[in-house]
Amino acid sequence: MPTHQAVHVQSAGEALKLVDVDTISPPRDHVRLAVSACGVCGTDRAFVHGAFPEMSWPMTPGHEIAGTIAELGEGVDNYALGDRVAVGWFGGNCNRCVSCRKGDLIHCAKLRVPSWQYPGGYAESVTVPVTALARIPRELSFAEAAPMSCAGVTTYDALRKTRAMPGERIAILGIGGLGHLGVQFARAMGFETIAIARGAEKAEDARQLGAHHYIDSTDGDVSEALRALGGVSVVLATAGNAQAMGQTVGGLLPRGELVAVGVTGEPIPISPMQLITPGISVTGHASGTARDVEETMRFAVLSGVRARIEERALTEAAEAYAAMEQGRARYRMVITI
Repeated sequence: MPTHQAVHVQSAGEALKLVDVDTISPPRDHVRLAVSACGVCGTDRAFVHGAFPEMSWPMTPGHEIAGTIAELGEGVDNYALGDRVAVGWFGGNCNRCVSCRKGDLIHCAKLRVPSWQYPGGYAESVTVPVTALARIPRELSFAEAAPMSCAGVTTYDALRKTRAMPGERIAILGIGGLGHLGVQFARAMGFETIAIARGAEKAEDARQLGAHHYIDSTDGDVSEALRALGGVSVVLATAGNAQAMGQTVGGLLPRGELVAVGVTGEPIPISPMQLITPGISVTGHASGTARDVEETMRFAVLSGVRARIEERALTEAAEAYAAMEQGRARYRMVITI
C-alpha cells in the first residue's frame, strides 16, 4: 500500500512528530487531496491538547488546507482531478439535519472538522467530504489561499453579516492571525477602521494593514478611547481574551454589536445594564461554509487583501506550531508541501 507523510500527535499534549501513514482511497462522496499548504491556526493548540470532546488519537492537526484533487471517490461528479481547492474549519456537512435543511450549514448537527472528525492538513495527503471543498481562484497561490479558509472567512464573513454600513466606524480587537486580516477586510469594505492591541509596537503594523486609528489597550481605558473617536458600530473581537472584550463595550454606539470570533472559555464581564439601555448585542460567529470561503477568496482577489505569512516545510511543522503557540508568528504560519 502507498504511504505519505503526516504529523501525528499521539495523545493530548504530546509533541508533534512526522510519520509515514497509509494512503487510502477516498470513500463515496469524498476526495483525496494532495496538500500543497496548510495554515497553522490558534485553535490547533486546542486540538493538540485534547480540548474538544470525542477526539481520536493519534491526531493530525490542520484545518486551513489548500491543494489539488488527487483522487475521486464514487459519486463525485462536480470536481475533476487536478482541481485547486481549499478546506477550512467547515470540513463537510450532512445535508440531512434541520440546520442543513434550513440552509444553515455551518451549524450542521454533524459538522465535520479536519483534525477532529478526520485527519487534518499537516500532511502530504488528506481525504475530505466533497461538501467541504472551496474552489481556489487562479490569482491566489496555495500558501495565500490556505489561511483564507479559516482566518480569512471567519473575519470577512463576520464583518459582512453585521449591520454596519460602509463609512461607519468599527474596531478590530487584536492584531494577530485573525485580527491582521480583520483590519484589512474592514478597510477594504469601506469602514473607518480602528485597531486595538496591547502595546505601542503594533501601531505601525496596524496602519500598514489599513487601520485609520490605533488604540494601545495598555494605555488607558479602551472604551473611553473609542468614545473619543466617536464610538463604533461594531467591535470584532479576534483576540481570545474575555476581559479585553468586555473593556470595549462602553465604546459601542447605540445598537452596536460586539462580535466574538476569538476563542476563550472565560466569561465576558458584561452586565445586563450595559446591554439594555443602549440596545447593544453580543454575538459569536463560527467561521463560514465552503461557499463563504469561496466568496472570501474572491473578495481578497478583488481587494488585494492577503495574509502575512511565514512558510515552513512539512519537516518543520513542529517549529511552525511552536511559533504560533509562543506568539512569534507574524502573522500566519503556513506549512508548505
